[in-house]
Amino acid sequence: MAYSGIGGQAVIEGVMMKHKETYAVAVRKPDHDIVVEKREYRGICQNKIMRNLVFIRGIISFVESMVLGMSTLTFSASFFEEDDRGGKEKSERKEKAEMGFTIVLSLLLAVAIFMVLPFYASLFFQRYISSETVVILIEGFLRLFIFFAYILLISRMEDIRRVFMYHGAEHKCINCIEHGMDLTVENVKASSKEHKRCGTSFLFFVVIISIIATMFIRVDSRILRLILRLAIIPLVAGISYEFIRLAGRSDNPIINLLSKPGLWMQKLTTKEPDEEMIEVGIASVEAVFDWKSYVETVREKETA
Repeated sequence: MAYSGIGGQAVIEGVMMKHKETYAVAVRKPDHDIVVEKREYRGICQNKIMRNLVFIRGIISFVESMVLGMSTLTFSASFFEEDDRGGKEKSERKEKAEMGFTIVLSLLLAVAIFMVLPFYASLFFQRYISSETVVILIEGFLRLFIFFAYILLISRMEDIRRVFMYHGAEHKCINCIEHGMDLTVENVKASSKEHKRCGTSFLFFVVIISIIATMFIRVDSRILRLILRLAIIPLVAGISYEFIRLAGRSDNPIINLLSKPGLWMQKLTTKEPDEEMIEVGIASVEAVFDWKSYVETVREKETA
């Protein structure tokens, strides 16, 4: 497998693909036509030094993914909204404000559900268990359980299941070209729907690394313990990003072994796409990436 530099995301009835500073969103409209929108996204930080600092770049990348992801989701949803017969369209300023509010609210809810809730739930066990290490492990188990339960719950929703199918199409397209195959429907169908650079793997490692990091937080004050747990989130995100980044560029057996749990998690968040979904994924790739030249280079390296 050769690293292509392409990243993506599933959206409502579509796929977003990004390569360097260019991204494209391809959406299958209700009339079954595919619409493709291509744009530039330079990110929230233009400083090259900051963008290349280990751990810091992971935090920047995470925030940028949230912003771009929400923007592309809003774009894809616009094709399926009912006509506003009241007459007025939302202004761009209002849309940006709503998007910013949604991102902030999503982050707050994620912190509350996956960090704060397990912490306070573990305090119940502290009444009966004297070992602080065991209580911390219980907290970590609760965090992992909530993460699994959340994914399992939303995967049963029909609309989310279709998004997961487009997620599979996104991965299959990237795997297809990174394994030196022409980007055709048949080749994409034969490719894997799991990928080591997936956001699901990133979130899984955030949970696991946060559990490990929490083991070192030993203070008496409950409030301080909670504050320190929240304070290490950016560091945990940075470490998780560095591992995912390394995994996407390496075929080292140890790295592949450590990547396995994240790939297993993707079996829940990716589903096999149909041919129409694959066509959408291909359209998104072709809008931002010259896959033919890339595949030719991959083949030359394999035969050298």
